[in-house]
Amino acid sequence: MRYLRKITLAQLPTPLHGMPGFRRALDFGGSIHIKRDDLTGLAAGGNKSRKLEYLTGDAVEKGADTLITAGGLQSNHCLQTAAAARKLGFDCHLVLGGKKPGQINGNLFLDLLAGASVHYTDRAGREKKMRELAEALREEGRHPYVIPVGGSNATGTVGYVMAMDELQRQLGLTGIPCDRIIVASSSGGTLAGMTLGARYCGFEGKITGISIDREKTGKHAFPPELAALGNQTAELLELDIRLTPEDFDLEYGYLGEGYGVVGENERKAIMMLAQTEGIFVGPVYTGRALGAMIDCIRKGKWKDENLLFWHTGDTAALFAYTGEL
Repeated sequence: MRYLRKITLAQLPTPLHGMPGFRRALDFGGSIHIKRDDLTGLAAGGNKSRKLEYLTGDAVEKGADTLITAGGLQSNHCLQTAAAARKLGFDCHLVLGGKKPGQINGNLFLDLLAGASVHYTDRAGREKKMRELAEALREEGRHPYVIPVGGSNATGTVGYVMAMDELQRQLGLTGIPCDRIIVASSSGGTLAGMTLGARYCGFEGKITGISIDREKTGKHAFPPELAALGNQTAELLELDIRLTPEDFDLEYGYLGEGYGVVGENERKAIMMLAQTEGIFVGPVYTGRALGAMIDCIRKGKWKDENLLFWHTGDTAALFAYTGEL
């Protein structure tokens, strides 16, 4: 394996522990554990810290002085990018999909508190806006580094190849059984990295991604995109592993009313975990994925399996949804 430059931003390894109260509430015959990537320590925590360790390492190597990235109005990735920028001495520009809200709260408030320059545009125009910003900064003599939505390119995906190696070591040390990992997936870097990492480190369980906003088929079908990203990452790391769309197990039945829209699935899941374990999950990613896991358990889909829910963060976004919970 080729090792890439990284800058330590996350407090690793993140905790891995059981959720007995949650399991009892579901009357589930297997075990349920949780991997706490909400506790990575950068900003409000979350999975993007692992990706940003490699992305900022690449930015430093390329002589950048400014980070540019994009996401939703309550993007946890954008918040962590802003925090990483301030920690490492970069300027930061965030391109957020949507109109400037009347009330600034949640992750958006923290973006501004960290001193990020925020630009609003429609969701479809984010990539174009990032390119325009980068070009304008270059004309000013600056050196911008553009990070894709979610940090989901080959460099960022390396963070979750390494995360699977971390998990495998934890499982070996603790003796915790794991038949299946459940994780939220949207931009794809986390799931692609985990799937590649499982092959690299010999993890024998299954990984089920909960699609929070992507479709299985159509013009922008998700599985081929995941396989392509995983293979780009394998090439970057000089790993003799190749993935196909069939290597990815995803649930698509929990898209609700769309990205960032909180429904009963998310409300009930957020409240159930908070009231059984005192753990908070965000409304956009982890709440939707947790709700999907609860529904699958209640339908007997993973009967008596030993499950691990990977908490990818976004908890601070809860403060922007208080009227919907």
